Amino acid sequence: MSNTARMNYFEKEDVLHLVISDEPEFGSVELSPNITAELNEAGELIGVEILSASTFIRDVILESAQGKLLGFSRTSAS
Repeated sequence: MSNTARMNYFEKEDVLHLVISDEPEFGSVELSPNITAELNEAGELIGVEILSASTFIRDVILESAQGKLLGFSRTSAS
């Protein structure tokens, strides 16, 4: 497997595609409604596709920030 990791964002479709390897895709597994893992013939991860990427990334950042703020609040209140 060659080291060709890169990300492509398709703005019109709002799809983020992480390419780990240029190997042919043999199958895929839906990890959640908008996230699909792409697999090679050996079942190894070669890519990840995220649909509605801008919403997904926004939500992940907001959840992370809220978690840190809540963790900080509990620590500072002690």
